[in-house]
Amino acid sequence: MNGVAGVAAAARTTATRRRFTAEYKVRIVAEAGKCTERGAIGRLLEREGLSASRLSAWRKQARKGALRALGRKRGPKPRPAEEKRWREEVRRLQRENAGLRRRLLAADAVAERQAKRCGSAEDKAPAWEEVAKIVNDLAGEVGIAPACEALGVCRSTYYRRRARRSGSPRPRPAPPRALSAAERKDVFDVLCSERFVDRSPAEVFATLLDEGVYLCSERTMYRVLAENRAVRERRPQRSHPHHPKPEVAARGPNQAWSWDITRLPGAAKGTFHYLYVVLDIYSRYVVGWMVADRESAALGERLIAETCAREGVLPDALTLHSDRGSPMTSAGVAQLLAVLAVVPSFSRPRVSNDNPYSESQFKTVKYHPGFPASFGSIDEARDHCRSFFRWYNHEHRHGGIALLTPAQVHTGQAPGVIARRNRVLATAYAARPDRFVNGQPANPELPPVVWINPPLPVTVVDAGSGGGSSPQETLP
Repeated sequence: MNGVAGVAAAARTTATRRRFTAEYKVRIVAEAGKCTERGAIGRLLEREGLSASRLSAWRKQARKGALRALGRKRGPKPRPAEEKRWREEVRRLQRENAGLRRRLLAADAVAERQAKRCGSAEDKAPAWEEVAKIVNDLAGEVGIAPACEALGVCRSTYYRRRARRSGSPRPRPAPPRALSAAERKDVFDVLCSERFVDRSPAEVFATLLDEGVYLCSERTMYRVLAENRAVRERRPQRSHPHHPKPEVAARGPNQAWSWDITRLPGAAKGTFHYLYVVLDIYSRYVVGWMVADRESAALGERLIAETCAREGVLPDALTLHSDRGSPMTSAGVAQLLAVLAVVPSFSRPRVSNDNPYSESQFKTVKYHPGFPASFGSIDEARDHCRSFFRWYNHEHRHGGIALLTPAQVHTGQAPGVIARRNRVLATAYAARPDRFVNGQPANPELPPVVWINPPLPVTVVDAGSGGGSSPQETLP
């Protein structure tokens, strides 16, 4: 061992590069192949003064046949034989390339047939299990990369899905701050109680906060309902396309109103009563409504005039938005608005969703659990609307105005109500802070401005006075 170390040290001192003959390489590779005991190869390399990487390179050369002609005499080979050998190698590679091309074409044909079996080749791809089976079948002949390219499959996707573990994932452990089973049952019982059975979780959450009670967050209420399969749409919904909206803005009550007319089903098929509603878009407060037996511009003029007088609207302080129905665009309504100094605003032609606040309010009217299939008389329709608008203005917690009632926003009570709710939330946070991941909760604030399609630059109606009167019915 010391002799070998001395030779290596002398070699380093003289800085001469070692040269290895082919016979030496073959002998070392053969001896390394006979080493079966653990550490034998290491002792061989240490004895010969070689590195493991050099032995690995010699082994690769031996496998490739680079050391086959070790017994031959060194020197130039006969040129005709060399050229003949290279020509044969080129012909062999050409034949192999042609075979690979035929196999890829076959793979394309298989993919096309598979796509036709699963549907249209342009619209629907074959099932992943069938694609993976085809790739696996062709991988032995053409390789995975050419097979994936022929099938139009990303190679990384193939590898990722092949390595994906089978079986169902482990259940997620419940966090320590989660509600217990008894608490979840109490929440579900409250949501399904006779008092709240027809209320949304947002309304239940806000109502309980007003009473000084905190059970859980609104999102947890939805989770509890979902666990019991109690969350779904009340009626089939129809999706409407999104349309641009007119340029109207309000920063307080009685700055922008929206009015519209909807039909209420009558006793006989094809008969209707007509509900006129004037809505404050900032507070969502219904400032005026009327049920009539016809759609008339004269009735609209009367409703607008009485509502403006009751709310004490100042000149040039109010924008009145509506669609382009015949009562809204009539000359009588236009003259009335000019006299009252009210700025008119209209939806664009053939854009039904340019009046979003009134349309949304009508949906609330007709999707309310107490809305009947039909009204036996106009007096019955008026009685129902009178009760509904009293509930809507003074009890309904609206999601667009921080879960406050429209009356609280319209009459300026919103800051006090929000402060009381925040005190309830602070008490709940102090009792169990571990249940509030994002820190101390707070009731949402009122939006500073309400828009119908905000433009650039923005024209804001910011004058006027807020009124506090109750919603009044106008009789035709």
